[in-house]
Amino acid sequence: MSEEKKRFIQEFVPGKQVTLSHLIANPDADMFDKLGIQQAGALGILTLTPSETVIIAADLATKAANVTIGFLDRFTGSLVVVGSVSEVDMAMEEINRFLSDQLGYTPSRITKS
Repeated sequence: MSEEKKRFIQEFVPGKQVTLSHLIANPDADMFDKLGIQQAGALGILTLTPSETVIIAADLATKAANVTIGFLDRFTGSLVVVGSVSEVDMAMEEINRFLSDQLGYTPSRITKS
């Protein structure tokens, strides 16, 4: 009697979501040195899936507020935006709003420290 082998195929399908959205107000100057970015009043840190979404998010951020891109990695979905506390907050709100309303993403509550 031959035993039939069953085959299982697993695929990783990331959800469309903002998985992390955190604003650091008035970070220590040393943090900017360690990150290798210009000092400002705040850092906005986001992680998005699928990872290519950071390209859209960076575009949204710079169009919505007076922020600059401190770091962008389209392979991991990491984005850091830099600017004043209010501008970074505005940029992050717009990223969450647009991705949720226009592209059906699950937004993330913006946490602050």
